[in-house]
Amino acid sequence: MAQNRMMPPALLEQLQGADTDVLRRVLEHAMQRLIEAEAATQIGAGPHERSANRTTYRNGYRERILDTGSGRLELQIPKLRTGSFFPSLLEPRRRIDRALLAVVQEAYVLGISTRKVDGLMVALGGCSISRSEVSRICAQLDEELAEFRERPLDEPYPYVWFDATYEKVRQGARIVSQAAVVAVGVRDTGEKSVLGLAIGASETEAFWLEFCRSLSRRGLSGVQLVISDAHEGLRSALSQVFVGATWQRCKVHFLRNVASAVPKLHAPAVLAVVKSIFLQPTRETSRDAVNHALNVLEPRFPAVAAKLRAAEADVLAYLDFPVDHWRSISSTNAIERVNAELDRRAKVVGIFPNTDSLLRLFTAVLQDQHDEWQDGRRHFSQQSMARVMHPAGPPLLTNPLTEGLVA
Repeated sequence: MAQNRMMPPALLEQLQGADTDVLRRVLEHAMQRLIEAEAATQIGAGPHERSANRTTYRNGYRERILDTGSGRLELQIPKLRTGSFFPSLLEPRRRIDRALLAVVQEAYVLGISTRKVDGLMVALGGCSISRSEVSRICAQLDEELAEFRERPLDEPYPYVWFDATYEKVRQGARIVSQAAVVAVGVRDTGEKSVLGLAIGASETEAFWLEFCRSLSRRGLSGVQLVISDAHEGLRSALSQVFVGATWQRCKVHFLRNVASAVPKLHAPAVLAVVKSIFLQPTRETSRDAVNHALNVLEPRFPAVAAKLRAAEADVLAYLDFPVDHWRSISSTNAIERVNAELDRRAKVVGIFPNTDSLLRLFTAVLQDQHDEWQDGRRHFSQQSMARVMHPAGPPLLTNPLTEGLVA
């Protein structure tokens, strides 16, 4: 038996100038010998060996393919007349070793399509892998990703941004658009964090409400300012869950709304007047700029003046917070960049085969972004966040979400 387990001399000689194929064969030979040795231990005897310890007999072999970094290994698993045998060095239903499995998962998260992963595997190990196998491997990420989505939020998050993006998903014979809603926050120490992700058919009030409540159930607290566009479903959900917080209407979305209310020829001039409001250095000069803009716009563009008058409190809510935060908290740009990365990865896929695959990819991308934000770089300084958490002057909350909704 000892002689059978030794590596053939001819194979040893080739190792002096080993190439990939030789290494593959060496690995295949070694694994086959380990499988045979384990089978002999379970049976109580080697092939053709007489032994009083024998418990059963071999009954042929079944083929087992294992893809590794050295190439595809073709292994033979002994079958038994009674009982069953499967070698401990392999895993049931897994034909790709852990190293290549990690490569496939990372490639998928990085946005490489399932079709292109096959070419990558061939380049790495000389083995091919089907699209269904790629999807099955990536599904093994689900437990870890679900843990990230459902983790407790046990620190105060004074600032929270909300936004949504739409992607195409196959449902049976139809292709539909589904909304991926994301929440990003800044904790009291200044680091930015991904708080949550959910996939739904559309941005209905009920969907937004359940998403906000899920954040609350996980412990989201200390919210002082929420920043979003003026979607009424989201606005209503925020008012019900984050009672007493201030709502900041995204100034960028507001400017787009203004531009759509005037002829294209006059849009640059009108936008210049409205933008001047957001360029002011103090709260007082901002209020003066609003009055000036209303006086300029009222005669020729009364519709724009009405929009500005109705939205003034909401688009200027950021003025009640530290001045060094104004640029970031006055719009949803902080979360729009995250959505842009999600869209970039989604374009590689094109049409997602199902909702689970969309949720899997987006969660993995968001987890990577979240981890990157935790490397010590703060979105806001600790000193400026201390002024938010412990204001010395009058209360910061001047625009409660429970006030009337903005159209």
